[in-house]
Amino acid sequence: MAREFQRGHKAKISDLTAGRDLYVGVQIAGPGLSFDISCFGLDADERLSDDRYFIFFNQPKSPEEAIQQLGAQAGDTESFRVTLDSIPPTIQKLSFTATIDGAGQMSQVGPGYIRIVAGGEEVARYAFDGTEFSTERAVMLGDFYLKDVWRFAAVGQGFDGGLEALLKNFGGEVAEEEPAPAPAPAQGGAPGFAPPAQAAPAPG
Repeated sequence: MAREFQRGHKAKISDLTAGRDLYVGVQIAGPGLSFDISCFGLDADERLSDDRYFIFFNQPKSPEEAIQQLGAQAGDTESFRVTLDSIPPTIQKLSFTATIDGAGQMSQVGPGYIRIVAGGEEVARYAFDGTEFSTERAVMLGDFYLKDVWRFAAVGQGFDGGLEALLKNFGGEVAEEEPAPAPAPAQGGAPGFAPPAQAAPAPG
């Protein structure tokens, strides 16, 4: 049974699941809106001190592949694979964010969520909707953070700027436009890691 989180709730990941190889799914949508969903790997000062840990559409995995962006699947707008035991000690927080690409604001989003799935079973979900936001163009959805052990926090904090402002907030550099690298060929299924089998039913 998935534990339902409210904004501000926190829990040890070990209290949610014994799994260390986790699927993180994000669902966010709104009429006419387009979203960029990213993961920032931050150091102990909550800074993006290593740009290789900004996981987004142009850089879908970290160097050791502890954090990988998987794309839309199983009813999720975007999904990630997080292998906790492979995250280097310099990375102490993973912040999952969504920013609006183009016009719009977060108050226009419909019901969405960030969820954690272990071994194909959903173990945690933080649901949100546009009524929690106003003119923000980005939202910090949830964090994995290391405080003696890995924990999860439902954040749900809106942010006025878009992706650029979020990058600056985390101390990252906004790169000049560069041609996107060619996508890597798809790999075979990863053993021992199971995303959810089907789309989650809409909340009743």
